[in-house]
Amino acid sequence: MMVKRKTKFMCQACGYESPKWMGKCPGCGEWNKMVEEVEVTGATRRGAFAHSQGGAVIASKPTPITTIETSTEPRILTKLNELNRVLGGGVVRGSLVLIGGDPGIGKSTLLLQVSSQLSQMGNKVLYISGEESLRQTKIRADRLGISSENLLVYAETNLDEISRTIEGTSPSIVIIDSIQTIFHPEVTSAPGSVSQVRECTAELMRMGKTNGIAIFIVGHVTKEGSIAGPRLLEHMVDTVLYFEGERHHTYRILRAVKNRFGSTNEMGIFEMKEFGLEEVENPSEIFLEERSRGASGSTVVASMEGTRPVLVEIQALISPTSFGNPRRMATGIDQGRVPLLMAVLEKRVGMLLQNQDAYLKVAGGVKLDEPAIDLAVAVSIASSFRDKPTRPTDCIIGEVGLTGEVRRVSRIEQRVQEAAKLGFERVILPANNLSGWKGPDGVQLIGVSSVSEALKIVLGD
Repeated sequence: MMVKRKTKFMCQACGYESPKWMGKCPGCGEWNKMVEEVEVTGATRRGAFAHSQGGAVIASKPTPITTIETSTEPRILTKLNELNRVLGGGVVRGSLVLIGGDPGIGKSTLLLQVSSQLSQMGNKVLYISGEESLRQTKIRADRLGISSENLLVYAETNLDEISRTIEGTSPSIVIIDSIQTIFHPEVTSAPGSVSQVRECTAELMRMGKTNGIAIFIVGHVTKEGSIAGPRLLEHMVDTVLYFEGERHHTYRILRAVKNRFGSTNEMGIFEMKEFGLEEVENPSEIFLEERSRGASGSTVVASMEGTRPVLVEIQALISPTSFGNPRRMATGIDQGRVPLLMAVLEKRVGMLLQNQDAYLKVAGGVKLDEPAIDLAVAVSIASSFRDKPTRPTDCIIGEVGLTGEVRRVSRIEQRVQEAAKLGFERVILPANNLSGWKGPDGVQLIGVSSVSEALKIVLGD
């Protein structure tokens, strides 16, 4: 079969294709993102679920769903319970996991530690580094105290050589660090381009699905914080994890944004220390350890991160504006939720907030995105506006409607249990959540039906 080559231009930001070069991409509006690439047509490709037998490629055939046999294959568990929970219970054989994060955040450190743990448990792990030499990887492994005969290190960027090495060593887990450094010889564009990332990921997916190999892929991120390359990359993989945190702070958050084998709302907390990452078993204590007692505008809410309840502090600062339009700024909370709740307080409670600047923050760098934090945010705003501190032993939970009512939330028992474990004495929660269960001893449950009722209890209005 004759191989034909066709020149085209593709946007590195969104993947938009054009037969000619353009300064501004019509797809995403970015400037100077169109790069020239050569498309190879006529080459023989192998399907993702095809397998070889006797040198011949055998493609999969359509099968009635009633005749397909399934089995609950046990997952590969690491020694990091935080990672196991984020993955949905462990590593699934044949899965493709993409991990993204800022440079220097600890992605390579986390995967090298996981590789060491899995290799010590009898699994053969192949760590492929496209950014570091073998000696550099060894130096980092010595710093982390990693040594195992089942951990194989390979420095290569050519996908053909990587494929031959994987077939020759037959590992259980493969680490690719990173996908932007790997190149496919049949694709003439530079490594890290849209075509290279897409073709290399497709080939790795085929190898993983065919041979039952769990593959972890490290992906670089853009300035906006999303994984570099086409969005198609996130659709191709089974799981997408983001490693977040400030480089100059010790705590790291591993968050799942896509997971075909588990919940997409799970979160794992790690602490970066001298000899690597250590998991944080009780993040609620970490988020509340520096809370100022007796300060106005501070409340504690029990938020659900997947299956885990986490207690975090919400801080609000309300001050008279010096501008024509008051400012509304929020960190860790949806920007649109702040003016909505302030409008409810102004209309239903009678607070004059239209000439006040509002600054809100979730302490600890956590991002909250669930309706159950509405009541705590509203109480924080009212506490700062009236300069009345809340009780340090109060935990506030509830969703707020536009008419000022407090609506029920899910998993209230787990939230209250977490508050009781950390010594909170009162939990203000929706009145509709009180029926059908009994709270723990030593915790007073107070049900409220409206925001004004909650403010009377918390602030004594």
